[in-house]
Amino acid sequence: MPRDLRGFINLLEERGQLCRISAPVDPDLEIAEICNRMLRVGGPGLLFENVKGAKFPVAVNLMGTEERICWAMNMEKPEELEELGKKLGMLQQPKPPKKISQAIEFGKVLFDVVKAKPLRDFLPPCHQVVIKGDKLDLNDIPMIRPYPGDAGKIVTLGLVITKDCETGTPNVGVYRLQLQSKNTMTVHWLSVRGGARHLRKAAERGKKLEVAIAMGIDPLLLMAAATPIPVELSEWLFAGLYGGAGVHLAKCKTVDLEVPAQAEIILEGTITPGEMLPDGPCGDHMGYYGGVEDSPLVRFHCMTHRKDPIYLTTFSGRPPKEEAMMAIALNRVYTPILRQQVSEIVDFFLPMEALSYKAAIISIDKAYPGQARRAALAFWSALPQFTYTKFVIVVDKAIDIRDPRQVVWAISSKVDPARDVFILPDTPFDTLDFASEKIGLGGRMGIDATTKIPPETDHEWGEPLESDPDVAAQVTQRWAELGLGDIDLSEVDPTKFGYRMS
Repeated sequence: MPRDLRGFINLLEERGQLCRISAPVDPDLEIAEICNRMLRVGGPGLLFENVKGAKFPVAVNLMGTEERICWAMNMEKPEELEELGKKLGMLQQPKPPKKISQAIEFGKVLFDVVKAKPLRDFLPPCHQVVIKGDKLDLNDIPMIRPYPGDAGKIVTLGLVITKDCETGTPNVGVYRLQLQSKNTMTVHWLSVRGGARHLRKAAERGKKLEVAIAMGIDPLLLMAAATPIPVELSEWLFAGLYGGAGVHLAKCKTVDLEVPAQAEIILEGTITPGEMLPDGPCGDHMGYYGGVEDSPLVRFHCMTHRKDPIYLTTFSGRPPKEEAMMAIALNRVYTPILRQQVSEIVDFFLPMEALSYKAAIISIDKAYPGQARRAALAFWSALPQFTYTKFVIVVDKAIDIRDPRQVVWAISSKVDPARDVFILPDTPFDTLDFASEKIGLGGRMGIDATTKIPPETDHEWGEPLESDPDVAAQVTQRWAELGLGDIDLSEVDPTKFGYRMS
């Protein structure tokens, strides 16, 4: 049976990770306030069944934990995400197998690609109800307004689907849309994104750009669309590879585009090149309101939806947010691909507190002088999503990069700022980053926090302090004998006084 949003909601409910709310709630500010509190404590997904002024229920925070994101991707443990990354890395840079086992493994990956081919539905659930022309009213969709300074209601988890007017190649992206009227919205996308490129091509040929928005979709499709990995696969094939089976697609009613057949709501429309309206301000992932920016206007003329549809949404802001949790999961997918492109990298981590991409910590197996700097420079160019990473901290492989205490110790004990910090000025940058002096242009900093070897330093490095292994083993064996068995050392936090009793 094809995957859909309803199936995922049922899964969360079966596993005690969904809370149904029947009390009336307001989509203006209140839903976001409730969800924000749940995100801070790792709470369950929420299904608001009685939204004021709305015909549809609203689902939010379904992907608010790394565990639930794994479930969305047909996995149980985060470690399985790295296996997916290995598969994608093999497709991205295939190498001739040297062993029979490697040939078999590559053959399995190719078979997975065959299984991932999209399928066609001719009586799709997303077409159960069709609304066209003057009867279309976008206000029927219970869009939320998350923050009091937001200019209007927004769509955040919709797949924005366009097509290259020359080659016919589709692009599937996740872009924010802002309600402008009963039948129009502005779409906020960066100029480097696929949808923006398609619009420029349409403008060159004097054509309108056809657009479809798929809302209330299987979260797996969102994860696939949010993964900008340079594999030469269509997003639909990529999503099928994620899920282990082909995505069911359906032809739109009024535009020449294909959409997920199991989607809850589909909007169909066009963009006339040059037709723009102010978009914003809107709360963004940086933790501030984004500025007002003229953005393309989408005119919608058709809406289709399932019977009794469910609207899936989220919102941006300072972590923790759903988008930050998605980024944490994607980190694990990127890791094998990054190792393949930058061989010295052992592991890497994008802390959620650093907005999931502004700071990266990478560990290397250091073998020669200058290697940390090389690794940092290679990281910035390895994948498109690392273009806007401001800080790269390089540490030795012995450092646990997910332990901030160890990382801070490495920086404090191994870094001479005059020698080990380097800055790249005036590089292309995130237009939403207000820290830059010039919007869209900023600097990047690399920090070499590895142990220095000649000629990086002229003196010998000190020997690290370590316990005597025999004495350490002896103390471990005698722990209960010493009367300390009630103290669980795994729960001790050295940054605080006291300890936790097991």
